[in-house]
Amino acid sequence: MNRKIGIAMHGGAGTILKSQMNPEKEAMYTDALKEAVLAGEAILLKNGLAVDAVEAVVRKLEDNPLFNAGKGSVFTHDGKNEMDASIMDGKTLKAGAVTGVTHVRNPVNLARAVMDHTEHVFLSGSGAVDFARAMGIPLETDEYFYVQYRYDQLKRARESDTIVLDHTAIKDIDEKKFGTVGAVALDVFGNVAAATSTGGMTNKKHGRIGDSPIIGAGTYANNKTCAISCTGHGEFFIRSVVAYDISCLMEYKGLTLKEACNYVVKDKLKKLGGEGGLIAIDTHGNIEMPFNTEGMYRASKHGEDELVTGIY
Repeated sequence: MNRKIGIAMHGGAGTILKSQMNPEKEAMYTDALKEAVLAGEAILLKNGLAVDAVEAVVRKLEDNPLFNAGKGSVFTHDGKNEMDASIMDGKTLKAGAVTGVTHVRNPVNLARAVMDHTEHVFLSGSGAVDFARAMGIPLETDEYFYVQYRYDQLKRARESDTIVLDHTAIKDIDEKKFGTVGAVALDVFGNVAAATSTGGMTNKKHGRIGDSPIIGAGTYANNKTCAISCTGHGEFFIRSVVAYDISCLMEYKGLTLKEACNYVVKDKLKKLGGEGGLIAIDTHGNIEMPFNTEGMYRASKHGEDELVTGIY
């Protein structure tokens, strides 16, 4: 049994400037990050599984309208919420993912159900929602997902004919904030897991899919190497197969977690024009949270070490 446990989470990356963050807002985000990490750590401290811990963290973030996932999901061009999520177990390499789902309170729970209760990996749209209903996963009305400042973002984006990759305030509509949430964890048994959830992009086209629900692009976990959850400009993360690339660099080239993460995020991805970041944990409990943007909402807790949070 591995005595070292660890957990890390992110709440999105992008143009997050301290000069535009007031103390009250910063405290709200920091408290939310801490609460989510502690929810996952509580499971690990009871010898729970990494996959259960990451699901709990992401579910906590999906319930918080500060983040672009679940309740706080942004609106499509048509004024709808289309959510994506994925989860992967590094021990079995089993995974579950959903895309374009509506009315599902916690898409990460639905992704977990796909992994545990079907022979499939990926369900989409109305088929995924039908499965949620059959599994008794809570559904909500449109009103539950209606957050005024999210709808205000949509109106501004429509007026400027832009697609906004963020959960930005109205006056900062042109800033880049990539709204995604995710978690990675290592349990006492040496297993790693990862989960990611998002509402996507403000004013996105109906049916658009980013990297978050794509195994290997936005989410990946393998007990041979590490667990990864990404946040950023999804199209670039898909083209770069970011999460799997990091695992491969470790497995086939012998890079450390730090070396692999920094190379992919700060060199390879950046040269392609991709902006964002990720969180990762290896089977030794090492945690990396690199990003090539001005900031990334993040937090981590390793063993008996102090809980660490960061924004900039």
